[in-house]
Amino acid sequence: MSKTEGQEVVLIAVLAALWLALGFGTDTFFAASNLQNILATVAPVTIIGVGMTAVIVTAGIDVSVGSALAVVMVVVAQLLRDTELALVPAILVGLGVGGVLGAINGVLVAYGRVHAIIITFGTLNLFRFVALQIFDGKEVAGVPDTLEFVGGGAEGRSFGIPHAWLLAVLLAAGMWFYMRHAPTGRHLYAIGGNAPAARLAGIRVTRRLVSVYTITGVLVGLAACCVIGGGGLVAQSAGTGLELQVIAAVVIGGTSILGGRGSVLGTVLGALLVGTVTSAVTLLGWRSELTALFIGVFILLAVGVDLLRERRRRRL
Repeated sequence: MSKTEGQEVVLIAVLAALWLALGFGTDTFFAASNLQNILATVAPVTIIGVGMTAVIVTAGIDVSVGSALAVVMVVVAQLLRDTELALVPAILVGLGVGGVLGAINGVLVAYGRVHAIIITFGTLNLFRFVALQIFDGKEVAGVPDTLEFVGGGAEGRSFGIPHAWLLAVLLAAGMWFYMRHAPTGRHLYAIGGNAPAARLAGIRVTRRLVSVYTITGVLVGLAACCVIGGGGLVAQSAGTGLELQVIAAVVIGGTSILGGRGSVLGTVLGALLVGTVTSAVTLLGWRSELTALFIGVFILLAVGVDLLRERRRRRL
């Protein structure tokens, strides 16, 4: 069993223990409505986390995904409100806008030769500015329910399971297969382990970096459509703090922040853990600030374990 798979087993055990404790400690945790709400809430984080896993495996990071989500949401929401855009065209617009924003990050990271956290911190603020300009100081109200099929409402579920969650699982399975079995997917681990050596081995590092950030942007676009499908106003604060949830899910899931190691299946489990903690704090009536505290503790534990493993590996 690999170290990543070992962490996945630990996460499954932690989730099982939490779910059992919450099931005995509350009357509503195992209610269908609560479980559906958890899955619908976790789905956008998981969808973006699929791309973020590939990014972090290459020893990069993208802290701009929350702001990019806001750009996609306001563009798609305004088009839905002002035109008769159908479901598929609306999703394609979201994927396209997200892909362009992701490609901007990818080109800047790949060709700028500056650490990704600096580049994406800059685009975080740039994308947020663009979103606010498109919002023009107003919320987007009166958005039709065109995207309800990928939202978390009654029309967005089959057999009680949110379609957004099913999409997230399918995407995660696809990315897992790609990164584990496709030669270009395995290249991502080589880049994260040692980019100069990967380049010398003939791997097209620049192209791979641009692709993972672009894919992450496309997934941000899909996640934005899922959030819009959940209904309600599209506010100027859309996506604020989302990057922290996504990165938390990836890191807690066992992907090394140093690059070169990680699993998208661990990301799915990490997202479920984040969603479970959020739900638990609400159901138990605790202060909402405790959610951030618990997630922060999980992140520190995951990063600490990762650093200890890396130190031990270097000694060997």
